[in-house]
Amino acid sequence: MAKKQAKLAQLDPVWTRIREEAERAVQDEPLLGGVIHSSVLHHPSLERALAYRFSLKLASPEMSEQILREIVDEAYGADPWLGEAARADLVAVYERDPACNRFIKPLLYFKGFQALQAYRISHWLCQQGRADFASFIQMRVSEAFGVDIHPGARVGKGIMIDHAHSIVIGETAVVGDNVSMLHSVTLGGTGKEDGDRHPKIGDGVMIGAGAKVLGNIRIGNCSRIAAGSVVLEDVPAKTTVAGVPARIVGEAGCAQPSQTMDQILRGEI
Repeated sequence: MAKKQAKLAQLDPVWTRIREEAERAVQDEPLLGGVIHSSVLHHPSLERALAYRFSLKLASPEMSEQILREIVDEAYGADPWLGEAARADLVAVYERDPACNRFIKPLLYFKGFQALQAYRISHWLCQQGRADFASFIQMRVSEAFGVDIHPGARVGKGIMIDHAHSIVIGETAVVGDNVSMLHSVTLGGTGKEDGDRHPKIGDGVMIGAGAKVLGNIRIGNCSRIAAGSVVLEDVPAKTTVAGVPARIVGEAGCAQPSQTMDQILRGEI
């Protein structure tokens, strides 16, 4: 058994750590033993655990847990990138959110992480030509988590959505890798125009709470958007923008703003 556990830890350190934390959590809080066993310890992999949480949270009188779970199992089996992205997202939350002191927390309790993984399933369905089922998942994610990400949007990995309440990401939006955003962020259009109409967010960008990024504009790599800003024009890489409408107020302040999560403007304005 020890050799088997050591091999698993080497192959999948994220899942190994989640299981170790789950075992300790059961000891510390026996009343949650049933929840933790059914959500974590009962499953052989992170993918299977995510499928269980997905189906449990999004099931409704219109759609059973069994059907949803079969859909998610199919998606993870067909596209290994989904599991890779889930691990990168989980690590991103752990590293960037000071309220996250264990890997198990996003999996069990953080709606930003859970909503993002559910979006990834809807996006996979969209890619398979199953637009109606993708839209159904989008609807349920919005109802269950207060997060509305269109299945057509393209979102990279290593994403941290803190608190996640009232997040809106439009159909033609693109979000790069290692992006961090806080609650009430909108990546939206500017009216009734059709076609490619939503923002393109570069790698390593940090978007503050309540920021609105509107239109088919480009936000350069490793830039910062201050809380409450309304961004209507392209943002160069490694800069900070703030205000309504937003304007450049200085440099980004560090090489990786999405990882440091420093949101203080120090004399830029």
